Amino acid sequence: MEYRTGGVVQRLIFWNIGLFILPLIAFSILRLSGVNVLGFDWRADGNDFFSLSSNLADLLWKPWSLLLYAFLHADFFHILFNMLMLFFTGRLFLTFFTQKQLFGLYVLSAMFAGLLFIAGYNILPVFNGTVSKLVGASAAVMAILIATATYAPYYQVRLLLIGTVKIWHIAIIFVVIDLINASVENPGGHMAHLAGALFGFLYIRLLQNGTDLSKGVSAVLDFFTNLFRSRKSSPFKKIHRNTAPPVRTAAKKPKDLTQKQIDDILDKISKSGYDSLTKEEKDFLFKAGNTE
Repeated sequence: MEYRTGGVVQRLIFWNIGLFILPLIAFSILRLSGVNVLGFDWRADGNDFFSLSSNLADLLWKPWSLLLYAFLHADFFHILFNMLMLFFTGRLFLTFFTQKQLFGLYVLSAMFAGLLFIAGYNILPVFNGTVSKLVGASAAVMAILIATATYAPYYQVRLLLIGTVKIWHIAIIFVVIDLINASVENPGGHMAHLAGALFGFLYIRLLQNGTDLSKGVSAVLDFFTNLFRSRKSSPFKKIHRNTAPPVRTAAKKPKDLTQKQIDDILDKISKSGYDSLTKEEKDFLFKAGNTE
């Protein structure tokens, strides 16, 4: 029920949680049974099949990973932090923008960050040809946060135990954390976070200049939504023509009108008493009684 009535933030959270739990169950069953399909070792880490690899060749046989990685997480605390941040940043973003724009930003920023992640590992000498894998919604969440901070930097947010701060303060703290940690641990992940932040900034700047990048995602979404709706509707409509002459409604007989007036008067008596009747109503009731 919450999924149907909730907005895009709740649905994104449901999708992330679902794709975190269901593969755990599926791969656990496959590992126990020792299934091997098309040379893929299902007993290995299940995220390998869906995570985004920095090896460009891997993208050719699993192109879905360019987007699907943004709905997968490495462990419980990883998804917990990202979903809390998604809920927080998503609600702020929707203060100024639409549900479709939020979904479009999530999708596009995840793909943009994924491409920069691959490019970075294949171009920058610091990675020295190493291969890494990327999972998590962090890049998309960063894009939503930075987009909101770019559009309304002085918007005030009340934080528990801290008090009221401006949203640009929160945004700059997360950017600085990623810049510091990029050279310490998980450089590919932090590089993707910064790429998401960059896309969020560019998205707002282009939007302010009249270009909404999320319209492409919305158009694709509307296409498939209308496609499924058209399948549910009947392709043919049979029209039956009624050749019989219209039936005229018979006029109410005087007796019917008299009975209705009696019922109305009796109803008035039951509610307000006999004394509430007018002289005309009393006379009418008396005549009707003598007629009967």
